[in-house]
Amino acid sequence: MGELRGVAATALGVARIRATESARPDRLFDDPYAAGFVAAAPPRPAAAARTDDAEVPAPQREAFYRGLFRHVVLRTRFFDDYLTTATTQHALRQVVILAAGLDTRAHRLPWPDGVRLYEVDLPEVLAFKERVLAEQGARPRCARTAVAADLRTDWTAPLRAAGFAPDEPTAWLVEGLLVYLSAGEAARLLTTLGEQSAPGSRLAFPGSEDFRTSAMMADGRTLPSMREISALWKGGLDEPAADWLGRHGWQPRIHARETVAASYGRVLGDRPDGAGTDGTDGRGAFVVAVRGRDEVPSV
Repeated sequence: MGELRGVAATALGVARIRATESARPDRLFDDPYAAGFVAAAPPRPAAAARTDDAEVPAPQREAFYRGLFRHVVLRTRFFDDYLTTATTQHALRQVVILAAGLDTRAHRLPWPDGVRLYEVDLPEVLAFKERVLAEQGARPRCARTAVAADLRTDWTAPLRAAGFAPDEPTAWLVEGLLVYLSAGEAARLLTTLGEQSAPGSRLAFPGSEDFRTSAMMADGRTLPSMREISALWKGGLDEPAADWLGRHGWQPRIHARETVAASYGRVLGDRPDGAGTDGTDGRGAFVVAVRGRDEVPSV
């Protein structure tokens, strides 16, 4: 199996964090397949570069990795809850995860009967994922369809060909993608997504405009071990997500990351200057929106 490169390689980094969190006694979620992805992957070429990170002051270095870990853990649990709420409380039966990577929610969440879940990502990512899941004997808990598509091109045609129905309300998740897109690319993707969304559809993604000026982004760019990945960061939307969504037919709600962390019994940081001890500035957020209704989404 070939090595995952570029943005595709970030899926392995997320799997490592999910595997670590799943081993904690106080874990916020349990992903029993994450460790299998890590074990099946070739050794990280960037691992040797970690020795060069010693040139970066230890507090700055440690703050970045601690912040990255906490961010991935919080967003994983938050979006677990978002999808569970969308399919149980709001009775949506069509779910689409764009840039799904090594996401295993189809296999680990308690889905209601009738849920159809589509995972869209690059062919090489899905091929690696399918092989490892098969080796682990993983079985989805809903009707799952993997859709090979490049989100930089027409991804809606293969999605519809796979059975997606744009006239049915959909729960969309765009978890780890927007930061790798320019403002224009992010807006085009979300516009296309909106065109495929029936009234009552729901959408969730991490707020990206705050990441552009965050301490985490600045610290990540200084670390040699992150150089290959940080070079791919473009920042996503360059305006508040609520403003963009409000102009494009969505009713948004912004969930501050520190509030989300507190609700799960986790603390981001308490530095007197307002910055988290994990290198964040406290402004990060998760976005949930509903399409075409006078409804403010809860999760």
